[in-house]
Amino acid sequence: MRYGFWTPVFGGWLRNVADEGMDASWDYTKRLCQRAEQIGYDLTLVAELNLNDIKGTDQPALDAWSTAAALAAVTERLELMVAVRPNFHQPALFAKQAANIDRISGGRLALNVVSSWWAEEAQSYGLQFDQHDDRYGRTSEWLDVVDGLWREPKFSFEGRRYTLKDAICEPKPVRKPVVYAGGESEAAKTMIAHQCDAYVMHGDTVEVVAEKIADMKARRAAAGRPPMIFGMAAYAIVRDSEEAARAEVARITTLDPEAPGFSNFDQWLSGTQLEREMKLQEYSVSNRGLRPNLVGTAEQIRERIAAYEAAGLDLLLLQMSPQYEEMERFAQRVIAA
Repeated sequence: MRYGFWTPVFGGWLRNVADEGMDASWDYTKRLCQRAEQIGYDLTLVAELNLNDIKGTDQPALDAWSTAAALAAVTERLELMVAVRPNFHQPALFAKQAANIDRISGGRLALNVVSSWWAEEAQSYGLQFDQHDDRYGRTSEWLDVVDGLWREPKFSFEGRRYTLKDAICEPKPVRKPVVYAGGESEAAKTMIAHQCDAYVMHGDTVEVVAEKIADMKARRAAAGRPPMIFGMAAYAIVRDSEEAARAEVARITTLDPEAPGFSNFDQWLSGTQLEREMKLQEYSVSNRGLRPNLVGTAEQIRERIAAYEAAGLDLLLLQMSPQYEEMERFAQRVIAA
C-alpha cells in the first residue's frame, strides 16, 4: 500500500470544527509536506477549488498550481498529484505549465483530472460549465491535446472544443505524468478506462470498493490498456483504544448550527436514525471519508488496510485533523509497522 495525504489547501476537512489548527497558508503547507516525505508518505493530493467548500466560500483557499510549483522546488521525494479541471485551463497552455513544474520536481508531477462539478463556482468566475456527460467529452478532448503536446515535437488538433496548429511544448516532462481520475457515471468510467492511468474513489466499504475495482479492471482489459492504479479517499483516526477513537468521531460529527451550509443540510437531514447518522458523517467529513472506518487502534486500522489491499487497492489518500500531528501519529503507529 502507498500512503498519500490531502494537502490542506482549505484550512481543514471538517465542517463542524471551525479552527482545526492548520491554516490555509504556504508556511503550513511547506512544513507539512517536507515532514511527510521524511516519515513515510508517498504522495500528496493538492485539490483545486477557488472557493472554499469546507469552511465557507468567503474563507481562504490556496491556489493549486502555484502551490504545486512551490512544492516542487522544496520537496525531494513526494509525488505531487495536483487536481486540474479542464474547463478552468486551456489545454495547450496548461501542458506547457505542467511540463515546467514536472521538470522543477525532477519528474514527480501527477494529474488528478476533475470534470468540474460546481456550477456556482464556474459561473462566478465567468467560465464555461458543461452539463454532466458533456464534462467528460471536454475532459476526453482536453486529455488528447495535453497528451499530444507532451508526446509530439509539433502537434496539431481539430476538435469540437479545441483547435491547435503546429503547437510546440518544450521542454517536455521528464516522463509522462500519471493521470488519476474519479467518477461513478457510465460516461466517467468509460473515459477513465480508455484515457487515464489510475482510478480514484470516494471512501467506501471493502465490499463496495472491491466491486468497483473489478468493474474497472474489466473495462480496462476490454479497452486493451495496461493495468490501472486504484486509490481511495479516507479519513483516519488512530488512538490507543477504540473508545477514544469513537469519541473523536463523535466530536467531529457534532453539528454546528453556525457552520456555513448548515441550513441547507438541516433541510436535507431526514429518514431513519441510521440514515441520519450516515448523512451526518457525509456532511461532517468530505469525500465520504468515514465510510472506510479507518478509526480505532493501530492494529485495527492495519487489519482494515490489509483488507483493502487484498481487494486490489494500491493507494490511500488520507485526511486527518489536525493534520501535522495526526499524520505523525499515523506514520509511527501504522505506516512504520
